[in-house]
Amino acid sequence: MNKQVLQQQPKVTVSDRFWLKYRQLVKEEMIPFQWEVLNDRGNVIIESERDDATIPTEKSHVIENFKIAAGLKEGNHYGWLFQDSDLYKWIEAAANTLALEKDEALVAQVEETIDLLEVAQDDDGYLSTYYQIDAPQLKFRRLFESHELYCIGHLIEAAIAYHEATGSERLLQIADKAIACIETHFGKAEGKIDGSDGHQEIELALVRLYELTGNRKYLDLSAYFLAVRGENPHFFAEQLEENDRLGLQQGPKPVINTVYHQADKPVIEQDTARGHAVRLVYMAQAMAGAGHHKQDEKLIGAAKKIWDNIVQKRMYVTGGIGSTVRGEAFTCDYDLPNDLMYCETCAAIGLLNFSNELLKTETDSQYADIMERLLYNGIISGMALDGKHFFYVNPLEVDPQASALNPDKSHVKAKRPSWFGCACCPPNLARTLPAVGRYAFTQKADEVLLNLFIDSELAGEQVGKPYTIRQSHTFSETSRTVITVEKASSERLHLGIRIPYWAENPVLVVDGEEAIADIRNGYTYVTAKAESTAIELTYTIAINELEAHPLVKADKGKVALQRGPFIYCLEEQDNGKQLHLLALTGAIRPRFRSDMILGDIVCLEAEGEMHVMEDGWQDTLYRVHQKPQTVPKKLTFIPYYSWGNRSLGEMQVWVDKEDAHV
Repeated sequence: MNKQVLQQQPKVTVSDRFWLKYRQLVKEEMIPFQWEVLNDRGNVIIESERDDATIPTEKSHVIENFKIAAGLKEGNHYGWLFQDSDLYKWIEAAANTLALEKDEALVAQVEETIDLLEVAQDDDGYLSTYYQIDAPQLKFRRLFESHELYCIGHLIEAAIAYHEATGSERLLQIADKAIACIETHFGKAEGKIDGSDGHQEIELALVRLYELTGNRKYLDLSAYFLAVRGENPHFFAEQLEENDRLGLQQGPKPVINTVYHQADKPVIEQDTARGHAVRLVYMAQAMAGAGHHKQDEKLIGAAKKIWDNIVQKRMYVTGGIGSTVRGEAFTCDYDLPNDLMYCETCAAIGLLNFSNELLKTETDSQYADIMERLLYNGIISGMALDGKHFFYVNPLEVDPQASALNPDKSHVKAKRPSWFGCACCPPNLARTLPAVGRYAFTQKADEVLLNLFIDSELAGEQVGKPYTIRQSHTFSETSRTVITVEKASSERLHLGIRIPYWAENPVLVVDGEEAIADIRNGYTYVTAKAESTAIELTYTIAINELEAHPLVKADKGKVALQRGPFIYCLEEQDNGKQLHLLALTGAIRPRFRSDMILGDIVCLEAEGEMHVMEDGWQDTLYRVHQKPQTVPKKLTFIPYYSWGNRSLGEMQVWVDKEDAHV
């Protein structure tokens, strides 16, 4: 394998207390817990992510599936077609943790798993346990649903992470053997399959493998899968018809929704967010990455149009995406219902990586703005503070009774389950959180971008000589950020600092002198000339009342509160029932609070009022309009990510403003 390194992940050491807590949760709770689940051990209740009797909830069976495929056990496959990816993401989580802290016991677990994968993999490189065990005649024959290449994509990402953490190439060799199998079966040559997987993932993984190795065949294969998608919109349906002609025993033949698969037209012609949300952002990330390396402006341009459509018209204030449970999909512009949305954790992680990929291609702080919004809100909300309970769906409004009794809201959980029948989100969180440092900085040929205010240190090289950038922060009423740049090279180092939109009245001091901000593309630039440069930034953290676009019907007359990067919400435990009867009327104040469950957090206390339901409403559903009666009410908001950890109850992000009352 060619070892030339084109682009490394930033070498960042995170010391931020907030994120170190999550790092420890992943290492001490999530990885061991998920290992037990994957091995069908422990007393774990598995729930379906919505009311659907077809969702497998008896067990995980992931490790057993591999043992059966390896011939070590007998039996049938259990679980989803794509369940192999749960193990690959667990390996990546372990690898990202090992990159931060040595753990010989964890290495031994991963090595044991690699032993199993080596035995399970077919001689020709094929690896997908469902088809190996139960349907070998259908290998690569039902691509609309099979997730075979999707799973190999996650295998590739795990192999890269494990190599970067340990230097081992064992998993890379398994991945490379699987890629060789794919190359044998897919392509434009006669007799090959001229199509792509129903769920995008391998495309972005191949770009990452190219960045690691410099081997262009990986980039070219990614570009092929992107180019062939939508080239023939009937490909998936035609494959099923061909199976019948060949006499292959197969499952039902559904009507293929090509928009759901983003396969109704070529990717360079797609300019809006449509179909399955996770698939869309995975595809768009690959478009941005492959377009960057191949200097394909059409691919990059299409990816940017998709991103613009998401963040300008189809994204929730928490960064969540996906407005409907049906197809876990986007719907239309400004359709953002708070109590019926999907906002899958995996989709938020996908948008994070898509935004990060675009930031590599174009210096623009708006990408980092969205990365921050996602990390502090729509992503970490997917995990309880104990590291053992998870949301698949991240709602912005919850009524436990409606979730229990309204079948259209069965996906809107009021309490995080331990595990899911479709368990993509928990291991996705586990692999993302230890790697949060990679989003804090972006290294480019001519500049370094500081994207996120996370206590951390970047170790890089300039013309072969080392440099270090450290950032530390004190967040209070008047906050302070200190950045130091130390370098061995005499070359100038251009540092672009993203000063967040929530930092009011920023004052920049460089080497003891107040500096005039040199702002380009949303970044404030400081040029480090000497061996050591000291930068200090002071500012006030604003409390903002956010309003939605007037065409977002669900949020008309309402506001969402934000302090720093955190979106806030009301919970029943602090404010009582019927949260929809509350309104914001006056001043909002931050209050530092130490909670046994929530930890040290900043709450927001606000002057408000409650709509009183007087006796006249007894046994009456409708009446002639009267001026509502209200009483003063102190409102307490907590950071959105922390909701659902204390008790079962209502939750609401958007709240009425006093002037919204008629």
